[in-house]
Amino acid sequence: MKNIMKYKGYWAKIEYSDEDECFCGEIEGLKNDSISFEGETVKELKKDFKDAINHYLSVCKATNTEPEKQCKGSLNVRLGVELHNKAKMKSIEKNISINELIKEAVALYLKTN
Repeated sequence: MKNIMKYKGYWAKIEYSDEDECFCGEIEGLKNDSISFEGETVKELKKDFKDAINHYLSVCKATNTEPEKQCKGSLNVRLGVELHNKAKMKSIEKNISINELIKEAVALYLKTN
């Protein structure tokens, strides 16, 4: 994936700040914690990214706190009435839950893109 760094199960979108003349990133999807990092070079950026995550995990361990996960495995999707009705009818036709239908659709989409 473009502009995404991954380490120890965490990922972040990377951007370039023309104003600060550096690369910067923030771990996406954390509700209670904030982990950001930066670097003037890709090498510095990667090091700061790994250091930030390692620091976060060591603080969690020292305070006996469970590290926050970016994705919980559930989400609320607003489809609109027409698409929701079509999805529900298709799930009945396939004799599966609408949740299973949406999981199948997302998995298929990710395989083809």
